[in-house]
Amino acid sequence: MASLPPALRKALLNLPQKEKDQLLARLVCQDKVLTEQLQFRLLEGPDALQERRTRLRERLDDPVRGYHQTPNDLLLILRQLQSQIGYHAKITGDQFGEVELTVRLLNNVFQHQPATVARLTGTTQPLLSHLARRADTALRQADKLETDYHLELADAINELLTNLWATAAAPLARDLGLPRQWGVYQ
Repeated sequence: MASLPPALRKALLNLPQKEKDQLLARLVCQDKVLTEQLQFRLLEGPDALQERRTRLRERLDDPVRGYHQTPNDLLLILRQLQSQIGYHAKITGDQFGEVELTVRLLNNVFQHQPATVARLTGTTQPLLSHLARRADTALRQADKLETDYHLELADAINELLTNLWATAAAPLARDLGLPRQWGVYQ
């Protein structure tokens, strides 16, 4: 972030409060992410976090189910959903929710698309590679969380690892050095 020249900063701070407030409001409106972050922090508060997570959880469950013409169609949907999870985390600062929702999304793929993840072929390789890399990222993010969260995440993450190692993604998981078990059960 660029800093203001000292003279301009001093002049801004010397403006009347009303003008400062108007400038601040105009500047905040120009940044969509900042606007939504402030809306979450100032208007919704931390109580709305669970509600936001629940709404996002519902959006994650449906698109993975059903028929997808190609593995790349499913991969495109996964990337879109993953970007929604990342945006949620950026707005709310919800690191636990980001890991939980990512693991849920990946487990949904293994649960609802077993034929797609059963074989490693040229058409399924990008999808399986994405699943393995996202699992690796989720594990690293989970390791950074407080240990209290590890108990809540352990079952879902271990289910994800079991799915990875039981499907055609196993060689990719091995290449990434993913464990077969995680957390409190190690």
